[in-house]
Amino acid sequence: MATTFEAVRAEALFASDLQSSQSPVGGEIRTAVAATLRRIGVQGCAARVASEFGDHPETAVARMAWALAQVRATYPAGGAKTVRAMRSLRRPGAVIGSVAA
Repeated sequence: MATTFEAVRAEALFASDLQSSQSPVGGEIRTAVAATLRRIGVQGCAARVASEFGDHPETAVARMAWALAQVRATYPAGGAKTVRAMRSLRRPGAVIGSVAA
Protein backbone atom coordinates (compact mmCIF):
# COMPACT_ATOMS: atom_id res chain seq x y z
CA MET A 1 0.00 0.00 0.00
CA ALA A 2 1.30 3.45 -0.91
CA THR A 3 1.95 6.01 1.79
CA THR A 4 0.53 9.48 1.41
CA PHE A 5 3.96 10.77 0.41
CA GLU A 6 4.32 8.04 -2.19
CA ALA A 7 0.86 8.75 -3.56
CA VAL A 8 1.47 12.50 -3.90
CA ARG A 9 4.84 11.95 -5.54
CA ALA A 10 3.46 9.28 -7.86
CA GLU A 11 0.60 11.58 -8.89
CA ALA A 12 3.10 14.38 -9.54
CA LEU A 13 5.31 12.09 -11.63
CA PHE A 14 2.23 10.82 -13.48
CA ALA A 15 1.22 14.43 -14.23
CA SER A 16 4.73 15.44 -15.29
CA ASP A 17 6.09 15.53 -18.82
CA LEU A 18 8.61 12.79 -18.00
CA GLN A 19 8.03 9.60 -19.98
CA SER A 20 8.94 6.03 -19.08
CA SER A 21 10.54 5.65 -22.51
CA GLN A 22 13.13 8.24 -21.43
CA SER A 23 14.39 5.80 -18.75
CA PRO A 24 14.79 8.60 -16.20
CA VAL A 25 17.13 8.25 -13.24
CA GLY A 26 16.64 9.41 -9.65
CA GLY A 27 17.66 13.04 -10.12
CA GLU A 28 15.41 13.48 -13.14
CA ILE A 29 12.50 11.93 -11.27
CA ARG A 30 13.03 14.15 -8.23
CA THR A 31 13.26 17.23 -10.45
CA ALA A 32 10.10 16.30 -12.37
CA VAL A 33 8.14 15.64 -9.17
CA ALA A 34 9.22 18.90 -7.53
CA ALA A 35 8.61 20.97 -10.68
CA THR A 36 5.16 19.50 -11.22
CA LEU A 37 4.17 20.07 -7.59
CA ARG A 38 5.38 23.68 -7.81
CA ARG A 39 3.59 24.24 -11.12
CA ILE A 40 0.15 22.69 -10.47
CA GLY A 41 0.16 21.66 -6.80
CA VAL A 42 -1.13 18.54 -5.09
CA GLN A 43 -4.74 19.10 -6.11
CA GLY A 44 -3.76 19.84 -9.70
CA CYS A 45 -1.83 16.56 -9.88
CA ALA A 46 -4.77 14.63 -8.45
CA ALA A 47 -7.11 16.29 -10.94
CA ARG A 48 -4.83 15.42 -13.87
CA VAL A 49 -4.61 11.79 -12.72
CA ALA A 50 -8.38 11.58 -12.36
CA SER A 51 -8.89 13.09 -15.79
CA GLU A 52 -6.49 10.65 -17.44
CA PHE A 53 -8.10 7.67 -15.70
CA GLY A 54 -11.47 8.89 -16.95
CA ASP A 55 -10.33 9.60 -20.51
CA HIS A 56 -7.68 6.92 -21.07
CA PRO A 57 -7.94 4.20 -18.39
CA GLU A 58 -6.07 1.67 -20.52
CA THR A 59 -2.89 3.77 -20.52
CA ALA A 60 -3.36 5.50 -17.17
CA VAL A 61 -3.08 2.23 -15.23
CA ALA A 62 0.31 1.43 -16.76
CA ARG A 63 1.58 5.00 -16.26
CA MET A 64 0.54 5.04 -12.59
CA ALA A 65 2.19 1.65 -12.00
CA TRP A 66 5.37 3.02 -13.57
CA ALA A 67 5.18 6.27 -11.57
CA LEU A 68 4.66 4.48 -8.27
CA ALA A 69 7.53 2.06 -8.96
CA GLN A 70 9.84 4.96 -9.84
CA VAL A 71 8.87 6.91 -6.72
CA ARG A 72 9.47 3.88 -4.49
CA ALA A 73 12.88 3.32 -6.09
CA THR A 74 13.89 6.99 -5.94
CA TYR A 75 12.77 8.22 -2.52
CA PRO A 76 13.79 6.70 0.80
CA ALA A 77 10.99 5.76 3.17
CA GLY A 78 10.27 8.56 5.66
CA GLY A 79 12.56 11.41 6.55
CA ALA A 80 12.11 14.67 8.44
CA LYS A 81 12.71 16.86 5.37
CA THR A 82 9.93 15.10 3.54
CA VAL A 83 7.48 15.58 6.39
CA ARG A 84 8.26 19.30 6.64
CA ALA A 85 7.98 19.74 2.87
CA MET A 86 4.66 17.94 2.66
CA ARG A 87 3.25 19.93 5.57
CA SER A 88 4.18 23.13 3.74
CA LEU A 89 1.83 22.06 0.93
CA ARG A 90 -1.10 22.83 3.21
CA ARG A 91 -0.34 26.54 3.06
CA PRO A 92 -1.64 28.39 -0.01
CA GLY A 93 1.21 29.64 -2.17
CA ALA A 94 3.81 27.47 -0.46
CA VAL A 95 7.00 26.70 -2.41
CA ILE A 96 8.10 23.09 -2.31
CA GLY A 97 11.80 23.32 -3.06
CA SER A 98 12.84 20.89 -0.32
CA VAL A 99 10.76 18.00 -1.76
CA ALA A 100 13.45 17.46 -4.38
CA ALA A 101 16.24 17.34 -1.79
